Amino acid sequence: MKLYFEEEQGACQEILQVMERAAEMATALEGFTEEERERTQVSLTFVGLEEIHQLNRTYRQVDSPTDVLSFPQFDDLNDLPEEGEIVLGDVVICTEKAREQAEEFGHSYERELVYLFVHSVLHLLGYDHMEEEDKREMRQREEQIMKEVGLTREDKL
Repeated sequence: MKLYFEEEQGACQEILQVMERAAEMATALEGFTEEERERTQVSLTFVGLEEIHQLNRTYRQVDSPTDVLSFPQFDDLNDLPEEGEIVLGDVVICTEKAREQAEEFGHSYERELVYLFVHSVLHLLGYDHMEEEDKREMRQREEQIMKEVGLTREDKL
């Protein structure tokens, strides 16, 4: 798994490594082979409130800022290329919303960044939370991955 980030603002190298492990785990849980996981990439960008607001308005027609956006490359994971890089898609995290939510939920900013990233990677892998059953399944997977990387709700980096 390779994590590409355009701007390092908002996350230190340690957090980026935890994010890579989390993405690796998410793809493994979805049945990606070791060879596929080695070829898989996710792009990560950190932005401010104004930019995430604009992206949310443009791509989701929601005129407000949000915490994270996911831009999947594949509609169906059965369409993964057999050779070459597997670019799952792009993750965009609003650092200001992450700080605000970390304070609100009483955990570290770093934990919130990793959680938002895990949430977004699951969207790249086809998860959604529009229906209650789908939401429950997605939340269970999030918790499983966060526990595996050592960041349960009580843990702090």
